[in-house]
Amino acid sequence: MNHPQIVSRDEWLVARKELLAREKEATRARDALSAERRKLPMVRIDKQYTFAGPHGPVRLLDLFEGRPQLIIHHFMFDPDWDEGCSSCTVFENDRCHLPYLHARNTSYAVVSRAPLSKIEAYKQHMGWDVPWYSSFGSDFNYDFHVTMDEAIAPIEYNYRSKTENEQAGTAGYNTGEQPGVSVFLRDGDSIFHTYSTFARGVELLVPTANYLDLTPLGRQDA
Repeated sequence: MNHPQIVSRDEWLVARKELLAREKEATRARDALSAERRKLPMVRIDKQYTFAGPHGPVRLLDLFEGRPQLIIHHFMFDPDWDEGCSSCTVFENDRCHLPYLHARNTSYAVVSRAPLSKIEAYKQHMGWDVPWYSSFGSDFNYDFHVTMDEAIAPIEYNYRSKTENEQAGTAGYNTGEQPGVSVFLRDGDSIFHTYSTFARGVELLVPTANYLDLTPLGRQDA
């Protein structure tokens, strides 16, 4: 492993200020990108999705809990698995404090294709109290491109077709469960899909990864 070069404090300060200038550029670029994201057009959701919840069936509208905005974590949990995805588990352990979102008129929910009994068992094992629902038996995961099964729907992940993923060297995205986050806006009983991000786009929402990016050893993974 290559370690950083050892220099004097004055030499370090010169290098740090050069990097700071680039960091400021990236911050301004990120702010501009976030502004563009907020201006994205929306798609009305006309299909009626029903999920299994701990207190019975719920609609997508119910997941808003009366608030105008909803963020959904598409947690990878295949119906045949006994436990949820390890990477999604790290993501969920790292999520922000939900009352902070609620104070900004935004609800948060987790949705997986595993049956509710497995979800509840894993949720209890992890000690989580996050709202978590099962989309088992519905089109939700396929319509939002986080479960890949050509027998049910054409392959599309991270806005690439099956062929495009193969050409890009990301053919692993063409099968099974995949990670993602989707955002919705509510106007009365009308629901609109405003944004989804997949693959490495989810990294922005993992604080531990961003903390590790500040260190010399980085994330220490591939």
